[in-house]
Amino acid sequence: MLNHVMIGSNDIERSKRFYDAVLGTLGAGEAVRNVASSGHTRLFYRHDGNSFGVSEPINGEAATCANGATIGFKCHSPEQVQQFHDTAVAQGGVSIEDPPGLRESNMGALYLAYVRDPDGNKLCAIYRPK
Repeated sequence: MLNHVMIGSNDIERSKRFYDAVLGTLGAGEAVRNVASSGHTRLFYRHDGNSFGVSEPINGEAATCANGATIGFKCHSPEQVQQFHDTAVAQGGVSIEDPPGLRESNMGALYLAYVRDPDGNKLCAIYRPK
């Protein structure tokens, strides 16, 4: 259904350091840097047929996070969820909500961790036990 997700950043180099480390825990390589025709820098991470982008806002205004929005990253184990979380915090992210762990809900068991990136975007690392 989705081709990519793009978020804005007020400090593209800080975002590159953050996402290179955090998405590296999922097996994504270093970002591909692109300069748009507008002159704004964008970073693209590609992994497992998916794309995630970080961009300086092309309209020249400050990047803001979306209230109510969460970007979920699929993990392959509870340990990978924890590594994602710990790496994000070590790179300047902020742990939010409950500590990483197993949650039972009407959607089944989920191992989750939530963080905010340095620009305030809400990220979720998720593993669905079988």
